[in-house]
Amino acid sequence: MPKSKPSTIKLQVFKGREAKLNKAIFTILAHKGPQTIYDVHKQVRTTRGFKHTKYASVNKRVRALEESGYINRIGAKKTIAGFEASIYELYTKAYLATLLDSTDLECMLTRMNENTASAILATLMYEREPI
Repeated sequence: MPKSKPSTIKLQVFKGREAKLNKAIFTILAHKGPQTIYDVHKQVRTTRGFKHTKYASVNKRVRALEESGYINRIGAKKTIAGFEASIYELYTKAYLATLLDSTDLECMLTRMNENTASAILATLMYEREPI
C-alpha cells in the first residue's frame, strides 16, 4: 500500500502560481540574511528551476510579501549606480509559515506534551474570530 502524504498545513502564501517563488525568497532571506531585491534575484537565479526568472517577477513578489506582512523593509543602501536600494528581511510570521508548511501535524500532536498543547490551544482560541 502506498504511503500517504503527511498532513501539512497549506497556507495561502504557499498556494497558487507564486508558491514556489515565495518559498525560494523565504529560503534565501532566511539563509543569507537581509538582502536587496537585486541580491535576492541573483540568488533566485542560481536556484534550480529558477534560472530564467526575471527581476520584475522577484520585485513584484517581494513587494507583495511585504504588503501581506511576511517581509519587512529595514533600511536602504547606496548602489554602485548611485541609487538607494531597499533592504528586506523576514518577519517572524514568515519563519512560522515556512515551519508550518513543512510540519506533519499528526506527528507533532503525538509528540506534544500537555503544557505545549494547552499553550497552542489558548493562543488559537485567543486569535479566533467570534462566530
